[in-house]
Amino acid sequence: MDESSRPESVAQLAELYLGNILYALEATALWLEGQQRADDAAFYRGIARQLATARGKERDAGR
Repeated sequence: MDESSRPESVAQLAELYLGNILYALEATALWLEGQQRADDAAFYRGIARQLATARGKERDAGR
């Protein structure tokens, strides 16, 4: 990726790597569940749910 095609904002980076971010949040939630920290796991799943919902709304608005 050359300099001119790199995302310039946090939002652009988050959109580009959303799948990876969601995967990492779920992996973290699973690990936390294994540590008997269900409330913390739910917190990270909540973040993932909000990100996925926001992405779905963006897609719907773009149609």
